Amino acid sequence: MSSMSSMGSSSTGSATSTPVDHDENAPLWDYVTKLIKRGEGGNNTKFKCNLCNIEFQGSYMRVKAHLLLTKDKGIRVCSVVKERSELLVEIKKAHEEAEKKKIMAQPKNVPLPPPSTSIGGVGGFRLEDYDPEPKKRKAAGNSPLEKGMNMGARETLHSHIARMFYSASLPFHLARNPYFIAAFQFAAQNNIPRYVSPGNNLLRTTLLQKERAHIALLLEPIKKTWNKKGLSVVADGWSDAQRRPLINCMGASDGGAVFMRAVNCEGETKDKTFIAKLLGEVINEVGSQNVVQVITNNAPVCSAAGSIIEGIYPKIFWTPCVMHTLNLALKNICAPKETGVAGFALDECLWIKHVIDDVMSVKNFIMNHSMRLAIFNEFVSLKLLSIADTRFASSIIMLKRLKLISRGLQAMVISERWSSYREDDVGKAASVKKKC
Repeated sequence: MSSMSSMGSSSTGSATSTPVDHDENAPLWDYVTKLIKRGEGGNNTKFKCNLCNIEFQGSYMRVKAHLLLTKDKGIRVCSVVKERSELLVEIKKAHEEAEKKKIMAQPKNVPLPPPSTSIGGVGGFRLEDYDPEPKKRKAAGNSPLEKGMNMGARETLHSHIARMFYSASLPFHLARNPYFIAAFQFAAQNNIPRYVSPGNNLLRTTLLQKERAHIALLLEPIKKTWNKKGLSVVADGWSDAQRRPLINCMGASDGGAVFMRAVNCEGETKDKTFIAKLLGEVINEVGSQNVVQVITNNAPVCSAAGSIIEGIYPKIFWTPCVMHTLNLALKNICAPKETGVAGFALDECLWIKHVIDDVMSVKNFIMNHSMRLAIFNEFVSLKLLSIADTRFASSIIMLKRLKLISRGLQAMVISERWSSYREDDVGKAASVKKKC
């Protein structure tokens, strides 16, 4: 596009104009200068043609009409392109290539599988009878049952739904979702001519706002009980899939838990002042006279934040999370350490640590050797859990699973296959046999 570049560089643009990044799907933007940045003013943008230096207002459709000399589109055609045929050929070529790329990028129309009624009766689909060409399919059955139940349409709809699951990698348990089932039942029971399912923009804007307002309205009866029975403000921190540190705040009462807010703490220091400020904002939102207590975990910073809240609101007290307390207790039992006054528990709980170490060594040996894992799967129907070091007693969960599969493990280690396979560490295999 040398001619386009030379024409664009020779034109005198406005001092407020901004260069436009090349868009492969809309290459004709390169022939104009945007006077308003993309994203401002919706789809209508003020731009100036780099060839004829005339300013216009409109979307990319008007840019195409201007440069491709399309009449009756509400915009004047470019006089420079009209006089220079080689420039028109260049612009048309760029536009046609972009349109071709967009067509090639679209998903291919793969035909659906034929109804089973046409190749072997209801439920009688056979792969050897499958013919992907629609024109070669046999006619569907004409039995009274098939006509009454409209079996062909049913199977075609099944194929469309299945294709949606497969193409979008949707989990199969979505088919058990009651709202998924209700949507298709409603569509089948109501005649809605020319209905089109909601698109991406409608789902993430209007329908989402409508659903949020509806849920807020449904939660109002619960919130109205707060001034009579009170509520607890509960806060907990976690990280999402993008590793962003978040703090959730909920209001818990006899009527149930109500989500209040989630705060993104990126770039923030989660000290006692920050946490106390966040809890104070939630307390003020629901009314301090309605709050009985705030609940957080037992971390020192949360305990200090609780003390600040108790100082600001004398009638509100801080309560440590029971689950976190139990988790810390189990941690001290499963991994005892001789520290401070708790050192006396070392001798009493040390045997638990030895049991957990034996269990983890058995699990790691089986999971880290593919052949040993294959032998394990022959003797045990349950899977051997591989639990990460998370909170809430992962060691206890592993001990419970090993107890459930203990008979299968014993049968495995005394089997001939376990003894005859010697590609792995024979000493470790013998040690696992002894521990089982």
